[in-house]
Amino acid sequence: MRSKPSTPLHTWLVWMLASRSVGSYALGKIEEAGLGESDFRVLEVLLHKGPTPVNTIGPKVNLNPGSVSVAVDRLYKKGLVSRVEDTHDRRVRIVSLTEVGAALIKPIFQSHIKVMDEVFSELEPSELGTLEALLRRVGKHAQKLRSGHNRG
Repeated sequence: MRSKPSTPLHTWLVWMLASRSVGSYALGKIEEAGLGESDFRVLEVLLHKGPTPVNTIGPKVNLNPGSVSVAVDRLYKKGLVSRVEDTHDRRVRIVSLTEVGAALIKPIFQSHIKVMDEVFSELEPSELGTLEALLRRVGKHAQKLRSGHNRG
């Protein structure tokens, strides 16, 4: 236990190191299953959101439009997703999981749930809820600060 009171800078450093460690462990498990991180994120969105316009996937998975296009192209070539033009707007392409893609991502995602359960097993359910609420609060505050700075 630290004897000095925490500072925002030290808390941020601990948060970043913890995030890096958790991400590295989780990514290792995802890669063992045969997927890269961006492919996993795209497939996971399609698994949970269903058919999705390609231009809305990026913000959901924290990828820029070019990276999303590359990931979708890669997944398409592997037969894991399909792409069709939107019937209302031909400029928009809708991306969907294929049966092969769904059969691949479902067990990988179930394994990912177990990995996250393992990682967070050090916390009691109440602590997990507190951590989630605090991170959400800090994240929303940072978004407000950023949007305030972008106006000027």
